[in-house]
Amino acid sequence: MTIKLGIIGLGMMGRHHARVAREIEGVELVAVADAMGDPHGVAGSLPLYDSVERLIAHGIDAAVVVVPTQFHEEVGIALAEAGVHALIEKPIAHSLEAGQRLVDAFEQQGLVGTVGHVERFNPALIELRRRLEQGELGQVFQIHTRRQGPFPARIADVGVVKDLGSHDIDLTAWLAGSGYTQVAAHTAFRSGREHEDMITVSAKLANGIITNHLVNWLTPFKERLTLVTGERGAFVADTLTADLTFYENGTFASDWDAVTAFRGVSEGTVTRFALDKREPLKSEQEAFRDRILGRPSEAVTLRDGLEVLRVCEASIESAKSGRAVQLGSHGG
Repeated sequence: MTIKLGIIGLGMMGRHHARVAREIEGVELVAVADAMGDPHGVAGSLPLYDSVERLIAHGIDAAVVVVPTQFHEEVGIALAEAGVHALIEKPIAHSLEAGQRLVDAFEQQGLVGTVGHVERFNPALIELRRRLEQGELGQVFQIHTRRQGPFPARIADVGVVKDLGSHDIDLTAWLAGSGYTQVAAHTAFRSGREHEDMITVSAKLANGIITNHLVNWLTPFKERLTLVTGERGAFVADTLTADLTFYENGTFASDWDAVTAFRGVSEGTVTRFALDKREPLKSEQEAFRDRILGRPSEAVTLRDGLEVLRVCEASIESAKSGRAVQLGSHGG
């Protein structure tokens, strides 16, 4: 079976989705749509439509939704009602209520609905998760992420926590196999926009791991780091370069007692792993295809995406109220 795929939203991310879709076995990109036209020349020889309704009428089995967040619900519901599977770019929706309506629409129709949390397909994080599951770090104590860089050229209709921080919230719960139970956050508004452009989040997961996220659009260099500290050392994943490094706790004793007491652990061997660096976006679309075909798949469900949005909203609420927000004890 060849899946007939359409893409709606032909901006920066839509262009990449279209490129990747043309490379995936078992998928045929048959049409694209965008109410604003095709600024990057994505369509080529394909039909170009100006609405999701006309894209559906063309005849598609599945769609990738890359429109601004405020339109995710409208476009997603139209696809669900037409019996079309969808991969919706993150965040799932502009509000929890809209996200819940999307979850319900796809589940009621028995359709595949997934969210584009692409970091789960980053080779460094896939390898990190595999090694954590094998117990190579022993007990995990803390997960710390940094995702910062210059202000994006693309126009964003959400703040930095939903646009960028949602990646870190999702990948942290995924790595830990545990949901968030408490968040405390601080935000800043430094670029004159209505949405926050800087946030720090300090949180606790249901399994006791503590985590923090540093996210902003105000740093003159790009950084995408995930650091996991546990009883045997620390892993550092750089998702810009897809590199994974392990810093092992040393086993030798220091004869300088003051240093040993202060550090708690000693520095040991540092190992950088050689990884097969597949493009994450391609892996993400393949997972979407596999889920549609009923194969084993790591595709991120709409329910997962809704939980990420719940944590994002709680972080914004915490920053506004100046208090920590309880989230219950969701599992992984």
